[in-house]
Amino acid sequence: MSLPSFLRPCSSLTAPPDSLYTHALFPHPTPFPHAHCLWWPSPTPRTILLFIPGNPGLLGFYVPFLSFLYEKASPSLAILAHSHLGHTPAIGQLGIPADASVVHLPAQIESIVQVVDAIKSEFGADTKLLLIGHSVGSWLVTQALKARPSDITGAFLLFPTICDIADTPNGRHLSWLFRSPSARVVSDASVLIRWFPLRALSLLFPSWPNDQVSVLSSLLRSRHSIHACLTMADDEMRTIRQLDMELLKERHERLWFYFAEDDDWVGKQRDVILHCLQDAPSAVKVVHGHRDIPHAFCINHGEELAAQCLQWLQSGDFL
Repeated sequence: MSLPSFLRPCSSLTAPPDSLYTHALFPHPTPFPHAHCLWWPSPTPRTILLFIPGNPGLLGFYVPFLSFLYEKASPSLAILAHSHLGHTPAIGQLGIPADASVVHLPAQIESIVQVVDAIKSEFGADTKLLLIGHSVGSWLVTQALKARPSDITGAFLLFPTICDIADTPNGRHLSWLFRSPSARVVSDASVLIRWFPLRALSLLFPSWPNDQVSVLSSLLRSRHSIHACLTMADDEMRTIRQLDMELLKERHERLWFYFAEDDDWVGKQRDVILHCLQDAPSAVKVVHGHRDIPHAFCINHGEELAAQCLQWLQSGDFL
């Protein structure tokens, strides 16, 4: 399967034989580590969809969601999923940053902007570029939109944690876990479960498909990846505070929002966001999801969210 010129093959990961995607690396310049990517190709791409995950930023969790979307969409759609720097265990030293600062949010934003620039350079100005972000990935997408407003055609924000995450129910209960020294203690303790059997892990998460349990297992066996995820989460608590109302109002025509009925990573901030959007010059595209679809939709509800994104793509004439 051919790759765009800005991607390199990833020899340490192999997709199943019947997969429509391939594993790849985006070689970010120093001091950034290479980032794990998944690429779904198109023979004649009219639209490129760039997906940014939540935290942890392991793309394996999102394969069912993105594969379903790709299969149901037009052949003119290509999809690139980009992991967070330092989050992917299986790419070895390429995924372990020498400088811990590169897993913080400013570096993650810059890495996404580099990918946006590479896509526009490779496929040209006439190709539409759409971004989908999940959870904190939604906030990162808004920052990319702010940095490259003329290059991004539209952005889909799924379960968006784009303001005051520390003041959400989960933020209040878990912030201590992300701070030092807790983050280091937790990541170092991962050596105790390195040989924890996959079957036993499945018993702890009986509703999870086996493939998703395997992704979780790979994370739990990687001290470096756990620390990167927790370090970035701490930065989220400190950095993502006040809602960027100006950006939402200025770019509202390019934004789609998907909210869960109950979401402890969003909490009352959903009402803050919706109140801001009431003052937008024209109608804003917002979907309030089914109560059975949780924030971590990628585990068991990828197809439902893919169907919703497909409706957005079709209604916006992106396919």
